[in-house]
Amino acid sequence: MKAWLRQHRQAIAAAFGKIAAQRAAAALNTLVIGVALSLPAGGYALLANLRAATAGASLEPQLSAFLRPDAKRSEAEAIVESLRRDARVRDLRFVPREQALKELQATEGLAEVVAALNRNPLPDALVLRPKAADAASLEALAGDLRALPLVAHVQVDSAWARRLGALARTARLAVALLAALLAFGLVAITFNTIRLQILTQRAEIELSKLIGATDAFIRRPFFYLGSLQGLAGGLLALAILWASLAALNVGVAELAASYDSAFRLSYLSPGDALATVLFSAGLGWFGAHLSVSRYLREIEPQ
Repeated sequence: MKAWLRQHRQAIAAAFGKIAAQRAAAALNTLVIGVALSLPAGGYALLANLRAATAGASLEPQLSAFLRPDAKRSEAEAIVESLRRDARVRDLRFVPREQALKELQATEGLAEVVAALNRNPLPDALVLRPKAADAASLEALAGDLRALPLVAHVQVDSAWARRLGALARTARLAVALLAALLAFGLVAITFNTIRLQILTQRAEIELSKLIGATDAFIRRPFFYLGSLQGLAGGLLALAILWASLAALNVGVAELAASYDSAFRLSYLSPGDALATVLFSAGLGWFGAHLSVSRYLREIEPQ
């Protein structure tokens, strides 16, 4: 066990020695990896903030029927009972005008506006969730609601939320594709870096194999070199992302303040940040593995 640990310590020291010997090239590779990784990481962070901002939005279709101001409570309750028996309605909620006013008062930034009103301008409302979500069924149910004599207006809600959900799914797919393409590029960068290292140490590697060094012993420093390069790139990507979100939050804060909101763009969670760094280190190890496995066979001592 001690010998195994000693070999790994030596391999890590050798990897750091290679980085120190070629500081300019290592810094450039780290910069390329960091910038490339910050793009999908930033996209993921923005999507996470969008998901948090719209967490309260229902993506299920629903209809809102607003009753006429002169509708009596008993007439509204009769409509509610009739619609509850409708087989097309999965769920029905009656929102009295008094409750609607309280909910409006609780909305951030509107309490003073509501307090200035002399009377309650809001009508009684019915919020329905249909069993069928297709456009034809929604329109048919909305038409029947509009035909009721006490209904003043019918609105099909959540259409914007469904569009937002579709847009978010498309954006997640785009981020995944971008991450896959950049991951391929990062593997290629590590592959080429390790290949150059192997070629510059060809004589040393051949000599090591002649005196009995195993392939695992030779590979180990290169694996650590690729992993350290990926690790440094991942940390740089997190730093770039943090600085970018901090700069964006200056404008976001001003925009949110105009809506009396305290919304800010949040940074990646600790788990997501750790996953980003480990993913980058894993890409570096994988690139090194591909490079060493291919080129080590080509430089077998003659």
